[in-house]
Amino acid sequence: MSNAPTLLVLAAGMGSRYGGLKQLDPMGPNNETVLDYSVHDAMRAGFGKVVFVIRRDIEEAFRESIGKRYEKQVEIGYAFQELDDLPAGFLVPEGRTKPWGTAHALRAARDQVIGPFAVINADDFYGADAYRVLADYFSSNKGSGKLPMCMVGYPLVNTLSEHGSVNRGICESRDDQLLSVREVTGIARKENAIITGEEADGKPVELDPKSLVSMNFWGFTAEIFDPLESAFSAFLETYGEEPKSEFYIPAFIDELIRTGKTSCDLLQTSASWFGVTYPGDKPIVQQRLRELIADDVYPSPLMS
Repeated sequence: MSNAPTLLVLAAGMGSRYGGLKQLDPMGPNNETVLDYSVHDAMRAGFGKVVFVIRRDIEEAFRESIGKRYEKQVEIGYAFQELDDLPAGFLVPEGRTKPWGTAHALRAARDQVIGPFAVINADDFYGADAYRVLADYFSSNKGSGKLPMCMVGYPLVNTLSEHGSVNRGICESRDDQLLSVREVTGIARKENAIITGEEADGKPVELDPKSLVSMNFWGFTAEIFDPLESAFSAFLETYGEEPKSEFYIPAFIDELIRTGKTSCDLLQTSASWFGVTYPGDKPIVQQRLRELIADDVYPSPLMS
């Protein structure tokens, strides 16, 4: 399918809270990773290519453990998120050791993507319906903005971990349009079941459990890379000397919406999200996958 969308998988994360490479950790009953289910769902929905954004130091392990599983089923590409892959005129500041966040990872795939594509995290389970909804969006040529894009949102209460705090992009929307995304860190349930977090400036905030959040499931076209380059340069001008500053996709999209450069369609899905942030989340994910297999949502083994 020459016009089939591409699945862009952000798989370069360090997994610092998890304590290892979550992307390669078996979760399914036959040693499937969460990523295996994502690629399976995308192919069923009609995606024609998968591009993995990874780090150079995990390339061999990733190709052997993940990439080779799909080479006979779908076109595979690789892009590399590298610390020194910066716009012209910028250098890595002294003391900087980690890449620049999810929007920097997205930018790494600028030479690998043509046409419409979806962006996901490698260690998040988004559900088969979410991929179908996004594929339908692409095939119907929807897109109300000057720069067509969409996001699949999930209720905040369904994206928390019982084993520690999480960071989420909290969405404001109206009439199926995303109006803003603000990054909130340290989100967790308290004893009285109130969900709290911290704004970017460290200010405590109480959150509505039903709030939609960005789980980094986006739909773009290749046109996104030009404004991304400009936004990344502006980010580096302001925050480039900070050793731990990160350029997030939600913040990038929020800026495009606020400045009137585009609008973003918010897609609804019946799918449930789940993921692994901490080691204690793994048994929960394993149980959820067993339940989906028992309900005949997935075959077992997933790949024959």
